[in-house]
Amino acid sequence: MRPMRSLSVASLLLVSPSVLAAAPAAPGYAQAEAYVDKDSRPERHAPLNLLDGRDTTAWCAEGEKPTNIIIGFKDPVTLDEVRVYTGDGTSRDAFKAKGRVRKFTLTSVEASRSVTVQDKRGLQAVPLSQPLFGARFVLEVADRFPGTQEDAPVCLTDLILYSGGKPLNAPSLATRYKYDAKVAPLLGTWFGGHEGAPERFLSFFVDGTWRFSLEPLETREPTTVVTGTYTVSGQRVTLDIPKKGRVPATFERSPASDGPKASASLTLNGALPAEWGSDFRNHP
Repeated sequence: MRPMRSLSVASLLLVSPSVLAAAPAAPGYAQAEAYVDKDSRPERHAPLNLLDGRDTTAWCAEGEKPTNIIIGFKDPVTLDEVRVYTGDGTSRDAFKAKGRVRKFTLTSVEASRSVTVQDKRGLQAVPLSQPLFGARFVLEVADRFPGTQEDAPVCLTDLILYSGGKPLNAPSLATRYKYDAKVAPLLGTWFGGHEGAPERFLSFFVDGTWRFSLEPLETREPTTVVTGTYTVSGQRVTLDIPKKGRVPATFERSPASDGPKASASLTLNGALPAEWGSDFRNHP
C-alpha cells in the first residue's frame, strides 16, 4: 500500500489575526466512523469535542477497541506536547461511571508516539518523546481505566495539541468545533484513484474551506493543489473553485448499522479538468 504524503491528506484551520499568536495552526477536523449516541444525539460525544478545550463536552466510544479518531490539518505541523483530560469530565459522577483512556497512540504517515496518563480529572501535560510531524494524525485507544457503569464506554474530554510551546487548539476556538449536523458527514479527507493507492485527495474543514491535491505515484510533491470554500445543503455540497465557479457534488455515507467501517462516496457533477476525476471515497 502506498504511503500517503502528509501534505495531501489533511488541513490547518484558518484563524483570525487576534488568535494567530496563540494558535498558529489549528486543527481543521476530527472524525470517527462510530461513537456513543451518533445516531440519536450526535453532538453529545462527537470527536470534535476533543478539540474545543472545554470540560463541558467529551468524546465517548463503545467497545473493547473503539473506532479510531482522525485529526486533520491543512498543512503539516510539528507536535511536541499534548495535554490530555481523560474520561468524561462533564461531572464527577460521569468521570467515575465511564471508562477513562489510560494510553493511546498518535500516528502520522511516518511515525507513531504513545501517550500514557494518570487516572485523575483535569488536563495532564505529556511531552512527546520525539516530535511528531504530519498533517493527518490517527488517535487509537490502547488501554483504559474501567468505569463503575456496566459496559461503560471509554471517554476523553480534551486533547490540546502543542507545537513549539504554543497550543494549536484552545477554548478561544471552541465555537469553530461545535457540531454541525449538515457538515459532519462531509468533514475529513476523501480519496480518489486506485484502492490502496490513491492519487487524488479532497479534504473538507470546519472553517468552510476545502483542499484538492493531485499526487501521481511517481512524483514526490503534488502536481496540482487547489483550495476554495464550500457550502452544504442536505446531501449536496457546492465547491467554489477558482476560475471555474460553483461546482456541485453529492455525498453519501452508509448508515451506522453497516458497521464502523461503512463505505461512503462523493461525486463531483460539474465540468472539471480530467485530472480531478469525479469519484471519491472515505478510505484510501
